[in-house]
Amino acid sequence: MVGRRLTIARLGLALALALATLTTRAANAADHLTLQLLWVTQAQFAGYYVAKDRGFYKDVGLDVTIKPGGPDTNNHEVVAAGKADLTVDCLACAVAARERGLALINISQIFQRSGYILTCLKSSGIRTLADLPGHSIGAWFYGKEYLLLGWMAKHKIPTRGGPDGVTLVNQRSIDLLVNKQAACISTQIYNEYWQVIDLGFKPENLIVFKYADDGGANLEDGLYVVGDRLSDPVFADKLSRFVAASLRGWSWAIDHPEEAVRTVLANDTTHTETERHQTRMMTEIAKLITETSNPLGYLNPADYEKVVADLLASPVSIISKRPEGAWTHAIYEASKKYWAQ
Repeated sequence: MVGRRLTIARLGLALALALATLTTRAANAADHLTLQLLWVTQAQFAGYYVAKDRGFYKDVGLDVTIKPGGPDTNNHEVVAAGKADLTVDCLACAVAARERGLALINISQIFQRSGYILTCLKSSGIRTLADLPGHSIGAWFYGKEYLLLGWMAKHKIPTRGGPDGVTLVNQRSIDLLVNKQAACISTQIYNEYWQVIDLGFKPENLIVFKYADDGGANLEDGLYVVGDRLSDPVFADKLSRFVAASLRGWSWAIDHPEEAVRTVLANDTTHTETERHQTRMMTEIAKLITETSNPLGYLNPADYEKVVADLLASPVSIISKRPEGAWTHAIYEASKKYWAQ
């Protein structure tokens, strides 16, 4: 962990020095890019807000618009319609969308570990996986349900209701669990799980199933673009600058978590997030990014292959064939010219 933090610190220094000596064109241009987030403004996306607010995007000649998501936002539809240039997405969701006709390509991988968990109320009678049938389960949709479907199928639990299966309910918030409209909800260790705790539920009153503990694999929060746009060298150069500045933002956010949280809160126009929750989220997010031997922003091909293998082996049909061209290191490698001269 210490070595990883030093690596990120050195990257942050290299980016700062390199970006200070960019060409006149990069420094003066105002090339616009729009980033579509998966969810609302929160520390999950701290690196991008830091890069914008501290002028890191401006340093590389970019004017970046960050569009928050939400329970009714389909980020795939947004990028497909050209309403955003790139989006944050999980690998399983992206390759599933690719098979269904949207050729998303991973250009940089920020999170290196998964934080998906299923959180259940003990009062519902659930203690083990065998207790799940007959209950309602909160699920995120718009392509985010694939992990839950695959995990349920792996354990031979039907997801179409009835006494022998679970009934999936569209999850817009943690209210499903709080109001006991569902026995379990989909959560992430850095977000919804702690929201439940903050409302007075004690860990000993909850049962948590971690997808990763059962051999489930996923890579969350990578950066994705629609593939046919990468053939445009001008657009590709903008993306390489975006990746460089974003990595600088993430490096700074991890090294300055308190300031990063304040930046996130300043950008939360709904004023619904709390400093306590966002600080805890920033701590958990840093673990997902730093507790790895992979360089910041680098998609490890071995990790990618593990995710694809798990998706292909899933009893529920998520993808039917091995995807081709679903990732590229070209943008990540090109971004290095903005790290060091």
